[in-house]
This record gives sequence, C-alpha cells and structure tokens, in this order.
Amino acid sequence: MGGIADWARGLALTMGAPGLCLVAFLDSSFLSLPEITDLLVVWMVTRHPTRVFVYVLASTLGSLAGCLVMYFIGRKGGEALIRKRFAPARVERAMAAFDRHGVLVVLIPAILPPPAPFKIFVILAGLAGISPAKFTTAIVIGRGSRYLVLGLLAVEYGERALTYAEEHGFAVAMVVTGLLAAAVAGYFVWSKLQKSKTPINHSINPLS
Repeated sequence: MGGIADWARGLALTMGAPGLCLVAFLDSSFLSLPEITDLLVVWMVTRHPTRVFVYVLASTLGSLAGCLVMYFIGRKGGEALIRKRFAPARVERAMAAFDRHGVLVVLIPAILPPPAPFKIFVILAGLAGISPAKFTTAIVIGRGSRYLVLGLLAVEYGERALTYAEEHGFAVAMVVTGLLAAAVAGYFVWSKLQKSKTPINHSINPLS
C-alpha cells in the first residue's frame, strides 16, 4: 500500500489539481485507495492554501466521475458482480435501505470517512434505479462537503490537520451529515410552506 500511496502523492505533486482529480477517480472506481484522496487534499492545501477550492473541486469531480462509472455498471446489470464481491446478506440489507431511504443511502456514506463502506452503495444505487440526477447530486454534496471540510481544516491547522482528520474524522463527518440533514429538512418545510401560500385560481363560469 505504501508504494501506491507514494505513486499517488507523486502524481498529485507532478500534475497538481489534475493529478488529484485522477487519483480521486481511480479511488472511486476500479481501485481501492482508502484515505489517500483525503490525505492528498490536506497535504496539497497545506502547501498551497490559496488553492483550497481548486483542490476541493478537483477531488470532488474526480470522485464523481469514478462513482458514475460504478453506478452505470450497477445500472446496466451489475447484480452478478455485486453478488460475487459482497456477501448476499449485506446486499439484501443495502437494497432494503434503498427502499426505505432512497438517495440518502448514497449521500451519507459519501461523507463518512473510511472504513465506512461506500462503493457497495454506489453500485447498488444503479441497480436500485436511483436516477442519475439524484445520484450525481448526492455524490457532489457528500464528497464535496467532505473534501471542503478537510481543505478548510488544512488551511486552519496546516499539517496538523492530518492528525486531526485521523482522530476526529468520524465526528466531523457526523457534524456535516447533521448539518446537511437539517438543511434538507429545512428545504422541505420551506417548500411545503410556499405551496400552502400559493393562491388557488378558481375559474369563473360566466353561466353561473
């Protein structure tokens, strides 16, 4: 794993944001590189704090592209692959979660740090019939929030953010999840209030 980490770090150092985007793509698609993208975001922002939003955007877009590859594999008939790679009981529980909670089953794991499972939900989102638009929105919000928090921690704490992220990553992720949940709930309440305030147009029958 150390060799892969060194290769990813060298790629990001050589190519900058495009290299970070490529690493995030590989991590979210065909390879499994736990925490490497997170660490690279912190490491690169520490060295170039003014580029924090560039690195956050690059890692988010790379992760989204990789997730879309796995999503469409699931959508185009990836059940055999899923049954081969994951335990049947685990797959059944995940599918039941999609039935109950929909796209939130992708959004929340997208925020949580390793070792929380993620890729299985990405593939199953396609199999479960989650629309591409909803899936894309969930990944952008989840991964974008996660990388943004890491980037801001790197601006604030420098290299100490690596230790902070390792020690408190799950707590930070849960705070972000709570804030997003509150924002979503607030949006639904606001939209319902707006609908209730919409005047109803009654057509006037001239013969009445």
